[in-house]
Amino acid sequence: MIGHRGACGYLPEHTFPAKAYAHALGADCLEQDVILTRDDVPIVFHDLTLEAMTDVARLFPARRRSDGHWYAIDFSYAELGQLSLHERSDPAGGQPAWPRRFGELLPLRIHSLAEELALVRGLNRSTGRHTGVFTEVKSPAWHREAGKDLMPIVLGVLADFGYRAEGDAATLLCFDEAELRRTRLQLGSRLPLVQLIGENAWAEAATDYDRLRTVAGLADVASYAQGIGPWLPQVVTWPAPGAAPVVTPLVRDAHAAGLAVYPFTFRIDQLPDNAPDADAAHQALFELADIDGLLSDFPDVTLAYLRRRSLRP
Repeated sequence: MIGHRGACGYLPEHTFPAKAYAHALGADCLEQDVILTRDDVPIVFHDLTLEAMTDVARLFPARRRSDGHWYAIDFSYAELGQLSLHERSDPAGGQPAWPRRFGELLPLRIHSLAEELALVRGLNRSTGRHTGVFTEVKSPAWHREAGKDLMPIVLGVLADFGYRAEGDAATLLCFDEAELRRTRLQLGSRLPLVQLIGENAWAEAATDYDRLRTVAGLADVASYAQGIGPWLPQVVTWPAPGAAPVVTPLVRDAHAAGLAVYPFTFRIDQLPDNAPDADAAHQALFELADIDGLLSDFPDVTLAYLRRRSLRP
């Protein structure tokens, strides 16, 4: 079970408190989204732009680009350290994306990938647990267009903390098929790789996700990766309120290709359309679809379900 951006159902995403709480709740892995600063520091932050999660508009009003956004890649790590993080919100209207979540303003800061890995190492040492990391490399092609090669930098930081090969409790994720192939075949990484699968309309990368979900596409994925991370509705849907869940063939086909399946994202405050409740969603995913793991904003809720159903100790 993967703590998605930490325990971000309870604390602002990708903050130290959210990661420490996910660790305390028993998450098997903590997920990091990684992007680069102007001075090539890999930071743990989901968006390429800053305004939905920080007070950048207040502190650096003149640094907005012509498209109306403030990009992390335009700032040094020291400059980003001046920003305060808050719950995700709509920058235009200021409304929170998740109205019932934490919502308080605290002196929370952006941190680097190295700092997060140090946090995980320290928590593992002090608790005797072996929580791993699930590291998503964000928009590598976009970074290359900006003159930066993100993946080798991320691999270097992971290696500095002993994450070099299968069995080292680290997994790399990316939406970009070409980048994951490069990571395995050219960069020579021996870490487990997970191909994230979105919808083509999202334009996450120049990757045909419809093709990847076919039997032939999954066979291609298995040539360079150990797993897939599909969007939840690609695994199971509820056609109408009160209807039984419909499981797609994706997990079955992925398993036949030798791939593990880790869907994203479970949220009790944003259940799949027409899913009656959290237990029904978990049952459809783990017991009907037979997924291998789940990225969850609420690690305790997911773990409680698995324990009630004797699906894990």
